[in-house]
Amino acid sequence: MTGWKKLNDMTYLGKSYTRVDGPDKVTGRAKYTYDLKFPGMLYGRILRSPHPHAKIISIDASRVVNMPGVKAVLTDIKDEVFFVGDDVAAVAAETEEIANEALLRFKVEYQVLPFTVREEQAMLDDAPKVFSNRDNNIGSTQDRTEGDVEKGFQEADVVVEQTYHINVQVHNPLEVHGCIVKWQDDELYMWDSTQAVHGERSAMARHFKIPENKVHVISHHMGGGFGSKLGMKSFHIICANLAKKAAVPVKLMLDREEQFLAVGNRPSSIQKIKIGAKKDGTLTAFQLDSFGTAGIGGGAGVPQPYIYQFPNYKVNHKDVFINAGAGAPMRAPGHPQANFAMESIMDELAEKLGMDPLELRIKNDPNKTRQQEYLIGAKQFGWDKRLKSGSQKGKIVKGMGLGSGRWSGGGNRETKANVNIYPDGAVDVKIGTQDIGTGARTIVAAVVAEELELDLKDVLPLIGKSDYPWAPASGGSTTTPSISPTVKLAAEKAKNSLIVRVADEWKVTPDQVIYSKKTFTSKDGAQSLSWQEACELLRAPISEMEKWNEGLSDSGTAGCQFVEVEVDKETGHVKVTRMIGVHDCGLVVNMLTTKNQIQGGMIGEIGYVTMENRLLDADTGIMPNADMENYKIPGALEMPDFNITMFDESERGVIGVGEPPAIPGVGAIANAIANAIGAHFYETPITPDKVLMAIQGKEGKS
Repeated sequence: MTGWKKLNDMTYLGKSYTRVDGPDKVTGRAKYTYDLKFPGMLYGRILRSPHPHAKIISIDASRVVNMPGVKAVLTDIKDEVFFVGDDVAAVAAETEEIANEALLRFKVEYQVLPFTVREEQAMLDDAPKVFSNRDNNIGSTQDRTEGDVEKGFQEADVVVEQTYHINVQVHNPLEVHGCIVKWQDDELYMWDSTQAVHGERSAMARHFKIPENKVHVISHHMGGGFGSKLGMKSFHIICANLAKKAAVPVKLMLDREEQFLAVGNRPSSIQKIKIGAKKDGTLTAFQLDSFGTAGIGGGAGVPQPYIYQFPNYKVNHKDVFINAGAGAPMRAPGHPQANFAMESIMDELAEKLGMDPLELRIKNDPNKTRQQEYLIGAKQFGWDKRLKSGSQKGKIVKGMGLGSGRWSGGGNRETKANVNIYPDGAVDVKIGTQDIGTGARTIVAAVVAEELELDLKDVLPLIGKSDYPWAPASGGSTTTPSISPTVKLAAEKAKNSLIVRVADEWKVTPDQVIYSKKTFTSKDGAQSLSWQEACELLRAPISEMEKWNEGLSDSGTAGCQFVEVEVDKETGHVKVTRMIGVHDCGLVVNMLTTKNQIQGGMIGEIGYVTMENRLLDADTGIMPNADMENYKIPGALEMPDFNITMFDESERGVIGVGEPPAIPGVGAIANAIANAIGAHFYETPITPDKVLMAIQGKEGKS
């Protein structure tokens, strides 16, 4: 195994190049699950619960099964529903219109049960139980202690204590969840908008008790997932059962309201934090009592204390069940929530100490890479021009904030890839990864092209099928550091096999053959073959499989972001005007898509902090803003000026960067708004009404 070339010797890696599937996507040739149609295909729809908690007493489907065009009906999905939008029944029909009409004809008798959609209420001893088989609504808990917390606070000259309420954010990929399922004899074929073709193959095989080699999951193109499409969900099972019952393919795509209610969200987090520091800014103690909800699911914990080094800390966390759809992994699970609270309280601490917030962070951040990134970002941003919080006069005031983040982003050692070189010179690579919109297909092609010294167009990347060699789910920033080394090794092995064939032809040993720039040359310079001529020597294609190996990738990323905002003090409107990010991810495989990825994370931060918020009515359990009109996400008018710098650590190998950029700006935006108006925020999203209340509260105190 040889390592990566030096950056200056690379043709593609470390550089910017366009996506190989770009033309297909802009012309519409690329077919997403939503676009696919098959002969005889039916359309599936799910009847969903109008109640947040109820037992299903009976379902009368007599008016459905007799409808012209209805081909399959399911009424045995479950006997109890736990949130508004939970599955009740399902239908497959010849058209979407007939399927939608059929949902209106079901007659369901419910026994409505007590429910709770508020975390605080759910924790009370007399709260309605979300699950009747549990004693309370408390799920998993965490208790961690390091050092002597009480002693740490005694050593502190300044102590700050605040409680932070962080909202639920809903996954909103451009392409909604959905799949098409076809049974062929006893084999299941599923075309799915998924982040895990192999994971879903395994899950579907287990559920239907069939061998994995009889389940085939395909995802050629997908319009985003952000973590919510990482695993099998109930609609996959429902679609497969409808297809089996109807004996034809069934397509079941969720609508946008179902997307809001039933397939995942970023959990809430309520964090009561107490921190202490000495006069010189040295942190002495950290204490956290937190709780949050992922609805009827789990995973609402936060990785506190975040980023900064505390010699003494104590952490207590509780997951709380409520009658709402289950949470799902969402771009750096737990980290944005931790970031908002930690960065907010660090700025408040800096004020009380009379320190620059950047100075306080540099003093207490043990990460050497981030130490350098702070300085790079501060210089680019003009941090030295930051004004004292709340010192500006006039209608429009500006503010600056910063925040930092961390992630792991390592590779999966079980990843495999197959590279083929054909007698006509063609090359393809097969690997069972999936492109969730981040450019994985292009990365696969570029790594092979780099190793074989071919043009990008000369390599055909074949991905998105569970029948291809195993690769992990696209989550946790593990995709690029998993597939890049694996594909590189397979390509290297295939190249060496071709060198052996050339050496045989020349009757020399392989070490006497030099390959460079599509040309094979003997060491003595007497013989030479082009790539095409060398491939013509093959009697059969070269096909080489390789597995991921150490040495070409790494884990552990740092990063920081600086934000400038403008606040209209009369309307409370916040405009993020500038965002600067300094991030590292080892060897950058494609500079263009890496910066795209970071910019996308920053856009998500703007939405999370300033506008996105799932609302649940306490009396009905209904989400009143389950649509794109009333659940606000950033658009073109919200875009700031972006400036992204990659901190070069190419010697470390490839590291993932999907999660890291979705973290630092969360606290940075909140701190920038606080700097502009001179009042801190303890609840997200920071909407105009909260800004105006903060301004009025500050003016009332002055």
